[in-house]
Amino acid sequence: MTQQKNTGNFGEEVAVKYILDNGFNLLFTNWRFKYWEVDIIALKNNMLHFVEVKTRQQSPFGFPEDAVQLPKMTALKKAASAFLEIYPEYQEIQFDVISITLKQKQVIDIFWIEDVFF
Repeated sequence: MTQQKNTGNFGEEVAVKYILDNGFNLLFTNWRFKYWEVDIIALKNNMLHFVEVKTRQQSPFGFPEDAVQLPKMTALKKAASAFLEIYPEYQEIQFDVISITLKQKQVIDIFWIEDVFF
């Protein structure tokens, strides 16, 4: 497994703990449909959250959330649409990004961007 994949997996574990600590019900991690994947699908107060997690080592070249651009958000939207066809009982949804910055496998920042508009 590559270092980048290891970093991503570690970040997703951190994000899951963070979501659970904030009162969410975790429904799925790494939910897949065709070519699309949602890192985390969670529920809180009848709001279904589709969460993209980005994890990076500390760098002067930008923040993890900078990597969530239009192609990724388009794929996330398509995955959410497929999910809602399978699970139509959810009426309220939003898209979130959890950005995790590491320094040598230590979490130095978690930045949660709720209700990302795209």
